[in-house]
Amino acid sequence: MSDTPPSPPPHEFEGDYRPADSSASAAALDPINARIEPADVAYLMRLTDALNTTLDLQTLLARTSELIRSLIPYRIFAIFLLNDRTHDLRMRFQIGHSPLVERIRVPVGKGVVGQVALTRQPILLNDVSTADYYIAANPDVRSELAVPLIAKNRLIGVLDLESEQPGFFRPEHLHVLTMTASRIAQSIENARLYARVSRQAQTLEVLNEIAVELASILELNLLLERVGQLLRRLIDYQMFTIMLLDERGETLITRYAWRFGYVHAPIRRVPISSGIVGAAVREWRPINVPDVTKDPRYLPMNPETRSELIAPLFYKGRVIGVLDLEHTRPAFFNEEHERILTTLASQIAIAIENARLYQAVHRQERQLEKDITMAREVQLRLLPTEAPSHPHADMAVRFLPARTIGGDLYDFLDYGPNRTAIVLGDVSGKAAPAALFAALVSGIMRAAAVQQPDPAAMLALLNDALQERKLDSQYVTMLFALWNDENRTLQVANSGAVQPVVCRAGQALPVRAEGFPLGMFPGAAYEELSVATQPGDAIVFISDGILDAENEKEEMFGEDRLAGLLCEYRDQPAKEISEAILADVTRFQGGKDRFDDETIIVLRVR
Repeated sequence: MSDTPPSPPPHEFEGDYRPADSSASAAALDPINARIEPADVAYLMRLTDALNTTLDLQTLLARTSELIRSLIPYRIFAIFLLNDRTHDLRMRFQIGHSPLVERIRVPVGKGVVGQVALTRQPILLNDVSTADYYIAANPDVRSELAVPLIAKNRLIGVLDLESEQPGFFRPEHLHVLTMTASRIAQSIENARLYARVSRQAQTLEVLNEIAVELASILELNLLLERVGQLLRRLIDYQMFTIMLLDERGETLITRYAWRFGYVHAPIRRVPISSGIVGAAVREWRPINVPDVTKDPRYLPMNPETRSELIAPLFYKGRVIGVLDLEHTRPAFFNEEHERILTTLASQIAIAIENARLYQAVHRQERQLEKDITMAREVQLRLLPTEAPSHPHADMAVRFLPARTIGGDLYDFLDYGPNRTAIVLGDVSGKAAPAALFAALVSGIMRAAAVQQPDPAAMLALLNDALQERKLDSQYVTMLFALWNDENRTLQVANSGAVQPVVCRAGQALPVRAEGFPLGMFPGAAYEELSVATQPGDAIVFISDGILDAENEKEEMFGEDRLAGLLCEYRDQPAKEISEAILADVTRFQGGKDRFDDETIIVLRVR
């Protein structure tokens, strides 16, 4: 494109030109004294229509450049916007500039663009070499025209045109840009406001997604790593560290660190009395340092760091650690970053404490599992592994706890030659408390068995002993039967347990012994029944976990099914009878979990 502009449309222009610098050939337009011609009105209407059709900032800046070019055939064009925080001007759109120039930041008051921003007055230089404040970013430039962008009496940027031809820009061009600037400025502000609202909405959406995801992670190391990954969706940091306070609350310890795309392994300990991270803990507030090299509190950790943003992690009125973001660019972190990090820090703190609590509970569960395993070993050692055998009696036992350890207890007590006491009890409750109470009952019973009391006397003795050691809501149902192998009789006393079932000649009959559970009522007395057995009789003693076993239809196993099985297998050895019953109970339950201990003792008369 030629640098020689076409003849401009006729404009009547009135106004004083005053030099921006006494030693330079510069002029500035006083817009108050300018008349608006019909052609100007038409242009402004086209400009307004074009600018009002978009809220996208880049599209808006591109359209602005096209509209201005339709009147001023420039070759070099730029729009600078003011950064309120750093107080410098940054090129947001350009045509004809080199990439190096595009990255330049212009301080207010420096160069033509900086002078326009400082004075808020336009500048027209027909020969840039005559202005001592001119910065020769492009050695080929000879003339320059710049006007301020002001919206609601606030400077937001500068519109800048340059040419390699001296005296290229004329008063008409200045007039057009001055009329255009206010409308462009307002449109830019609208687009920036829309962009901020859109970013805020997007940020809130991302914050919500992050909060939901963090709440679902309960492994601490995985959580800290994920925090670093998710935070990059909101803040483009280069270095990131999570430091947590020790138990005494005096030292910050690195738990996760990320540097330029890689996890950073070294762990550092920083007392809260030193460093910027320590200051954030002591002062209970976020700290944003634009340049750490100028902050005496900074502890050198990364030589590349220039700006740092730290937010404390609060949980229930106390600081538990800090989030530390760093960047190689000075003044990189802004107020929006502070708001985002502060908002996210509260969610991260809750997630960290939840993960810590989960880990503590998990450790306790592992310890509890070890304790329960040991308790099961102790319980199994208290229970006999094999049933005794007599010339006229074949006995077997099967025990299946509902949990790792159970509340059922059984035993075979030696009552002298050819006599064995068969004991089957069920302690109220399940798991460890029931097992401990069962061990207490077993110990009392074994100590009393030395005196060989009859079944009813044994139950009365146990009831009195438990009354002396009474525990709330703890009781025991027990069946105590004494087998005499010489005369093949069975003496039975019952304290609320399931009644034994005898199968004789294919018919099943219960032994109707009854009584109060042990430990419920003081001074309770118990009846005792004697059963004279015959060869071929099969007797089963069971806990209520057998009869009450349920299938998926919530039907119970029941006495009839038990009696049928007992009589069906009565000619088999006692061990096979017990296994057949337990196997049928398992089939009956199907996929439904056991909810109670299951114990079976079978006595078959030879």
